[in-house]
Amino acid sequence: MRWRLRALSALGAIPAGLRAASGAGGQAGGHAGGRALQDGLSGTGGTAPAPDRHRPSPGRGRGDTVRAWTELFRVSALFSVPGDALAGAAAVGRSPGRGTALAIGASLCLYEAGMALNDWADREEDAVDRPHRPIPSGRISPPAALGAAGLLTAAGLALAARAGRPALAVATGLAATVWAYDLHLKHTKAGPAAMAAARSLDLLLGATASVAAGARGGAAARRSAPVVPGAADNVAAMAHPARGPLTALPAALVLGAHTYGVTAVSRHEAQGGSTAVPLAVLATTAGLGAAVLTAGRAARTRGPEPGAGGLGATGPGEHRATRPHRLTLTPTDLLLTAFTGAYLRTAAPPLLHAALNPSPPLTQRAVGGGIRAMIPLQAALATRAGAPGSGLAVMALVPLARSLARKVSPT
Repeated sequence: MRWRLRALSALGAIPAGLRAASGAGGQAGGHAGGRALQDGLSGTGGTAPAPDRHRPSPGRGRGDTVRAWTELFRVSALFSVPGDALAGAAAVGRSPGRGTALAIGASLCLYEAGMALNDWADREEDAVDRPHRPIPSGRISPPAALGAAGLLTAAGLALAARAGRPALAVATGLAATVWAYDLHLKHTKAGPAAMAAARSLDLLLGATASVAAGARGGAAARRSAPVVPGAADNVAAMAHPARGPLTALPAALVLGAHTYGVTAVSRHEAQGGSTAVPLAVLATTAGLGAAVLTAGRAARTRGPEPGAGGLGATGPGEHRATRPHRLTLTPTDLLLTAFTGAYLRTAAPPLLHAALNPSPPLTQRAVGGGIRAMIPLQAALATRAGAPGSGLAVMALVPLARSLARKVSPT
């Protein structure tokens, strides 16, 4: 009788082992276009399979519910979001302020909306490939996930509206891109372009909100303090006029190009086998790093424009010096070099490994490297625009993201 009980116990352990193997296999080789790169790229990693979704754990309580929502929202991936707005503000010559803070809040809400919507859209696929996910495991219901996506989208648009109509217009385009990607585009060839557009729009949202808030603050200051002819502040304002949101377009395109490349690699992370794509993205990564570095140095060695007024202007009968400016390394140059080096060091080696051996594990590492490289790229873009403080603030998010990723998987 005792050996019969042991046999039944062994047979009962087999399905559980198969379920665990299925959960781990689904984590390693799931759908690439929608999972690893959801709305702005979240990272790669693994989580332990959850209990059988058809029989909830009897000990599940409030802590388990919170854990399920943190998994659904990929909270450890949120640290790649604030750098977009900070880089956008720096690109238009604005210090982070109220508008930048509203843009960061809107971006976080829209990012999390995309995460919840992504899992809702993939719930049937996850039931087969990733049964440990919050929705197929039964820890979060599909209506709750869809409702959270809708509420977060509305919250993100409301925050953007407080920054002004132009910011609301950009946020609306970003929200539309997120929903289009999750519901349809991620399964098409347009997926990488949609993901790149989302990141570019996120940076432009930070630029637009910062400009709008700065314009309102400047108008109020001018009303309270009339212009005094010849004042030093007036001379500085003429020498450094305000920049519009479109000034941030080059930085947005750089961020979008990087996102496009990582998304293209991610489409092969389940099956592997692609050598050309990692090589092409590696070349693009090197080109982006060189462009960020050289453009930043060129901007600081370029002299003032003749006739612009203020500092560097020439008067009647004066001759402007024509000797070239000597390149001197400043602390900002050193920071820019360090951040750009961190970007290349994080993204390039995994891409090279994936090109030499395009197996699924190495391809997934290349995707993860490209996602982690997002933060130093944002820091480099902010520093290139003359905001080293914002660059340092962005880089300070790296250890926080790494620490939280050990507790909650970013995918």
